[in-house]
Amino acid sequence: MKDSAKWHQAYYLWMAFVLGVALLSSCNNDYTPKPKAFPRVIFPEHKYEMFVPDNCPFQFEKPVYSSVTNDSFYFGQRLNQPCWLDVNFPAFNGTINLTYKDIEKENSLEKLVEDAHKLSYEHTKKADYINEIRIENSHGVGGLLFDVGGDAASNVQFFLTDSIHHFIRGALYFNNEPNTDSMAPVVSFVKQDLKHILQTFQWK
Repeated sequence: MKDSAKWHQAYYLWMAFVLGVALLSSCNNDYTPKPKAFPRVIFPEHKYEMFVPDNCPFQFEKPVYSSVTNDSFYFGQRLNQPCWLDVNFPAFNGTINLTYKDIEKENSLEKLVEDAHKLSYEHTKKADYINEIRIENSHGVGGLLFDVGGDAASNVQFFLTDSIHHFIRGALYFNNEPNTDSMAPVVSFVKQDLKHILQTFQWK
């Protein structure tokens, strides 16, 4: 009986050893991690409609999948500026912010242009580059576009003016942390819409 008990004990120990080795060998680190990927974005077809804001001296064609709201606050303070508008892209969590001002003694064209340059170049700290591109469309509207590269808060800023009465400044923002790699397709898509807005923009 003693020999039989020893044999059974040895058998169970051996089986436990074999199972242990099998389990350890199956838990090795020889695997290939999945490459880093970003969520796939479904882009709609580019389609546009004329947008004519009430009591504002301008109009333009906007994407049908965007909405326009009044920009009610500026640095936490309530605004009374009916022509300060946000062109919202809910699917992309983005906004084109439009700020209109009359050209007058307190806001001369030189001052407004200088302010637009200052605001645009505030992004140079994180920008890889800033290209200045002249704007001139078939409606006689002129201005300047700032194409900002890298992880900047705004990749595109611009201003439009008739040099006499009207001045409007715009900036494209996304409500998320800047990341050039992940946002590149979205930025490229919305840039096409912005280009269309600039081409169809006209003073009333």
